[in-house]
Amino acid sequence: MAEVHLSETYACAPSTERGRGILISGNPKTDTILYCNGRSVLIRYLDEPLHVEVYGEHGYPVTVARYSPNGEWIASADVSGSVRIWGTHNGFVLKNEFKVLSARIDDLQWSPDGLRIVACGDGKGKSFVRAFMWDSGTTVGDFDGHSRRVLSCEFKPTRPFRIATCGEDFLVNFYEGPPFKFKLSHREHSNFVNCIRFSPDGSKLISVSSDRKGLIYDGKSGEKIGEFSSEDGHHGSIYAVSWSPDGKKVLTVSADKSAKVWEILEDGSGGRVIKTFASSTSNAVEDMLVGCLWQNDHLITVSLGGIISIFSASNLDKAPLSFSGHVKNVSTLTALKISQQTILSSSYDGAIIKWIRGVGYSSKLEKKYDARIKCLAAVEEVIFTAGFDNKVWRVPLCEGECGDAEHIDVGSQPLDLSLALSSPELALVSTESGVILLDSLKVMSKIDLGFTVTACAIAPDGSEAIVGGQNGKLHIYSISGSTLTEEMVLEKHRGAITVIQYSPDVSMFASADGNREAIVWDRVSKEVKLNNMLFHTARINCLAWSPSSTMVATGSIDTCVIIYEIGKPASSRITIKNAHLGGVYGLAFMDDFNVVSSGEDACIRVWRLATE
Repeated sequence: MAEVHLSETYACAPSTERGRGILISGNPKTDTILYCNGRSVLIRYLDEPLHVEVYGEHGYPVTVARYSPNGEWIASADVSGSVRIWGTHNGFVLKNEFKVLSARIDDLQWSPDGLRIVACGDGKGKSFVRAFMWDSGTTVGDFDGHSRRVLSCEFKPTRPFRIATCGEDFLVNFYEGPPFKFKLSHREHSNFVNCIRFSPDGSKLISVSSDRKGLIYDGKSGEKIGEFSSEDGHHGSIYAVSWSPDGKKVLTVSADKSAKVWEILEDGSGGRVIKTFASSTSNAVEDMLVGCLWQNDHLITVSLGGIISIFSASNLDKAPLSFSGHVKNVSTLTALKISQQTILSSSYDGAIIKWIRGVGYSSKLEKKYDARIKCLAAVEEVIFTAGFDNKVWRVPLCEGECGDAEHIDVGSQPLDLSLALSSPELALVSTESGVILLDSLKVMSKIDLGFTVTACAIAPDGSEAIVGGQNGKLHIYSISGSTLTEEMVLEKHRGAITVIQYSPDVSMFASADGNREAIVWDRVSKEVKLNNMLFHTARINCLAWSPSSTMVATGSIDTCVIIYEIGKPASSRITIKNAHLGGVYGLAFMDDFNVVSSGEDACIRVWRLATE
């Protein structure tokens, strides 16, 4: 083994929050969009779905990110009230970091000359809006007039400069400057005002609110000049609005699960609906639309469930391109060896997503049950999951779709789940006090082992099981029918066992612990085959074998993936640093040259091994 490089990234979906809009922004020059998930800012290329860049330098969850007018810089803000300004080239070099507000920032905008930034949000009773110079952080103006959290702010894109703000006090405020000072306020809305945006030429301003209204103002004077027509209007809170590049139309999204394209009259006295996009026919809460962006010929909407849909502005009747991803930590990962190389991943919130190598997002598997998933194991025809509801679920797979799920309640929370790959109806489930042997979801035996169990594995032929304990010991059991007989105890680990896996040729097994060590064992002699695998700096969460049984990979909370070759000293390893922000939680080999990993950043990455 010589080196490894990143070949594909399957990006996470935007973080969403029920009852609030989210912000996606873009760079019209390059057709890239920005959105946030956890502590990451994601840069997506609309014409290259697998080309994803991730900025992960924030210490707190990020709320908004925007390109500067020249496209060379990005300003991103987080829930602590900090704004980081960083370059789009050369490894995202940091230009500045400023503490702008005392709490969460909800929106920020660059001035059209790229010299100033305005940010708004929750000020914990202090200032809710602040404008500052991008290079020095010097404040440029006073923003009185709001009494509650300010949800949106906007710079007028043409001179004379103006700033408009709106928020939870139902107000739309208008400021003149620089330095900016309060000019006037509107109280026309009767609920939270969620978003405010100037037209590209600065002549008009639109605010949208949870009272289902859209109001139009004069961009220079701030006076109200019109209102959206109520005919064919939204029936729920309007969360976001975005102007077309020519300033003649706008796109809005709402809690009523629809997006609408409005034509704005030349004099700004009103707007009428010319096209409605329904998000889905399933009527699920996840189909509420919470974010939108009109970029060049792309109309982009984001649902509460994290599905991004891209419509064509030049052909409104064309079916949209939709893609999604995980929103939360991807805790389990498995590769299915079927005609196309398919990856199944599950996240803490219970979502199971199917990915196809070279394509990326394929579909979100629609389960007939709603349970948070802790463990997932799968073969071509069936998925087994175990979660926090004390149940083990068996879900048949037919042409990539879930069939009717069955379940069994095992009485306590499953901690680990392992399938006998040669006869996958045979499953071993570990709980804190023992193990349960299942055959087609029927309990064959339930055994209290007398020690705290942390991990387990069953041999592919179902003849043997290995159970790891909190005490770092590996207990080997032979299986005969429904009887487990302890054969041996292995004592090499110095921390709680976190994961155990048999090699595909069943000649070896590997185990790893919370004390950052992994060991490869010979299955027959129980001798250590590869040791001194002590190169992580924190707990090992997952491990995977290559199909040829010649390599083993480990993933840790220290964000690294390490790949070892059997038969060579552990010191000749390959280390993938910073594979996933927050830690690596899932690992699988697609073949002997490609490793796929997942982690707390909710992304999935495919790494290509270059052999010597």
